Amino acid sequence: MAKPFQELGVDQLRAYVDATSLPFENTASLESPKERILGQERASDAIRFGMGMKDGGYHLFIAGPSKAGLTYTARTYIEEQAKKEATPPDWCYVHHFKEPDKPKSLKLSAGRGRELKKDMQELVSALQAKIAEVFDSDEYSAKEGEVQKEFERFRREVIEDLSQRAREEGFILQVSQAGMVIIPASKEGLPLSQEKLAELSEEDRNRLREKSDELQEKMKEGVKKIREAESELKQKHKKLESGIATSVVSQAMEPYVDKYKEEPDVVDYFKMVQEDLLENIGDFRKKEEAQQVPSQPFQVPHKEALFRKYAVNVLIDNSETVGAPVVFESNPIYPNLFGTIERQAWFGALFTDFTMVKPGVLHKANGGYLIMKALDLLKYWLSWEALKRALRDQEIRIEDLGELYGLFTTRTIRPEPIPLNIKIVLTGDPYLFELLHFYDDRFQKLFKVKAHMDDRMERREETILQCAQMIGHLCRERSLRHLDRTGVARVLEYSMERTEDQEKLTLELGDVSDLVKEANYYAGLDWAEFVRRDHIEKAIQKRIFRSNLFEERIRELAEKDIFWIETDGAKVGQINGLSVLMTGDYEFGKPNRITATVSVGREGVVAIERESKMSGNIHTKGVMILTGFLKERFAHNKPLSLSATFCFEQSYGMVEGDSASSTELFALLSALAKVPIYQGVAVTGSVSQKGEIQPVGGVTRKVEAFFDICKHKGLNGRQGVIIPSKNVRNLMLKEEVIESVREGRFHVWPISSIEEGIPVLTGMEAGVLQPDGTYPEGTFFRKVDERLVELGEIVRKFAKEGEEPGKEEPSEV
Repeated sequence: MAKPFQELGVDQLRAYVDATSLPFENTASLESPKERILGQERASDAIRFGMGMKDGGYHLFIAGPSKAGLTYTARTYIEEQAKKEATPPDWCYVHHFKEPDKPKSLKLSAGRGRELKKDMQELVSALQAKIAEVFDSDEYSAKEGEVQKEFERFRREVIEDLSQRAREEGFILQVSQAGMVIIPASKEGLPLSQEKLAELSEEDRNRLREKSDELQEKMKEGVKKIREAESELKQKHKKLESGIATSVVSQAMEPYVDKYKEEPDVVDYFKMVQEDLLENIGDFRKKEEAQQVPSQPFQVPHKEALFRKYAVNVLIDNSETVGAPVVFESNPIYPNLFGTIERQAWFGALFTDFTMVKPGVLHKANGGYLIMKALDLLKYWLSWEALKRALRDQEIRIEDLGELYGLFTTRTIRPEPIPLNIKIVLTGDPYLFELLHFYDDRFQKLFKVKAHMDDRMERREETILQCAQMIGHLCRERSLRHLDRTGVARVLEYSMERTEDQEKLTLELGDVSDLVKEANYYAGLDWAEFVRRDHIEKAIQKRIFRSNLFEERIRELAEKDIFWIETDGAKVGQINGLSVLMTGDYEFGKPNRITATVSVGREGVVAIERESKMSGNIHTKGVMILTGFLKERFAHNKPLSLSATFCFEQSYGMVEGDSASSTELFALLSALAKVPIYQGVAVTGSVSQKGEIQPVGGVTRKVEAFFDICKHKGLNGRQGVIIPSKNVRNLMLKEEVIESVREGRFHVWPISSIEEGIPVLTGMEAGVLQPDGTYPEGTFFRKVDERLVELGEIVRKFAKEGEEPGKEEPSEV
């Protein structure tokens, strides 16, 4: 009879947090944690390095599980650090007077963009009034009159000289708006009629014609002088106008030029503005007309259109920004990232100019940090490719998507690109990082800093206090009820349940935050001042209840013996295995009846799930390990000749994983030895070729699932679960199981080898290989070894009977 095997004590089945040991009464008395990133030393160091590296290519990818609060952590930490950095400049778009379809960008110190816009509005308004006033003044009219009088005097002298010459030669000079005409005159000084002209002799007519030609030449010379004088008059007018306009404009702009003398882009812009003002001074000489209502919607009034080119489009205003900007974008479509060029309807057509250029988040975060979820960004291929191009070229180029895809054929504008100095922070799953790193060659050149967020941290006194401080900070930030020490203790235990480790606390802050908010709801129903342990427990149980319908249906089938699970008695080649099922937001354990059969043959160990293509590669590997174990334990003095099959009974879906490989091996060995296995014991754990029991996942849920079945069918004090000894630290069993173990009605046995599990299942010692190559009499392995010898003899016997004359015996497998 086997010696009783040591089972786990009650204190090993679950880790508790003693509420009385916590150094506070409730979280309201705790300060916010100094470190905003809890338990993430590796990630914190990477983020600090990425923020400090200003060279291109050192952008950040924060990788971790979705519930680790990647985005919240990134924003919280980066915002705190960014406040210590310099505030980036403002950016404006203005009219490019030489190339109107290419708006010019201006860089100004933070907060000066809105000042420039206001100053330009004041300047244009002042010039409209001042220029009109100056040109309407008596002083200007007098100077203009003098220039005009001088021209009229010169013109009159030229005309009088021509008229005198014409009279002396017997002609009359007629001046009209159509020009000047020379007509023959009579002795009385009157125009000579055609009849009188016809009466003249041929000689007199020729003489008149010659004199007329001479006078015509003189007249042409006079007209030329008048035209030259008119041209000179225009030049004098222009000079006079320009001199006055230059004086007025220079005086008006001088204060602004002095104000922005430290802004090189603005100084250059003022020079272009002054040149354009002097070239178009006539637009300012017109008096302001009464405001007219546009005849069409969105029509730009004429006066507004004239002076619109002097407006300033403040693209980015950092006047209220403290430190470097930190921007989070949840919808990174192309226009949201790079900005847009809007249009207005004007006389039935689409109109746009530099004032309709709108910024994207790249502009808003320029000089700071832009945080995005990688998966959100990758949904939009155009945004991802354009972002990589912008980071490579280090400039933000606003392009019209309509023109890019040929949707608009109307003329548009091409704003001057703005230099890009930004740190991109992407958050996402580590697997997504790996995919991008391997399949996108630009990604690994641009995102050289990986901040890998952990999902758990060590359970120590200082980390427990930090968790309590984080809970207190959450309650203050979200205006929730604070937790008393019992509530904090239960949250910490839940944290260990999430990690499935008695020595670890979860860092999936999103899940913990949700639990606290849900418990706050139940505390509110009780009108409680603080959230207590019972409120946390209720929130956990309600969360399970909302998601465990499928688990209850499976349990119901098992309780009605439709899903066949035996919890008492003994059977050869049959054992209870344990698996874990996932339904999206919920995981639960499920017992499975595993059977094994052995027969004469040479096919070896065959898994029915594998043959029916209902198992995965890891499960197949586990099956092949069983053959390795048999060879290692029993093929040292003989070849193995057997055919064995095993199966997950009533399994209708895919089977994956190797956590049941030890269970399958126990069933196979039972079938070989013809020794029954007690059905009140379930087994989980993977096995190596050497027979070592290796740790698996979901051990808590597996134990609880088998306990529920046993409880329904009746606990008899012999039932329990065998788990790998290395999984003891992963147990966080519910109180009902622990109480049953305390009362001796249920058991949990840790084992580290196949030999340790056989006594629990069969009541027999496994046996140790002796120097002569045999196992001791009465041991389990002795029966297995004898059975294998028997099968081998049967195979050889049939092989000899079927052997043909002259043909060699087939070699053993």
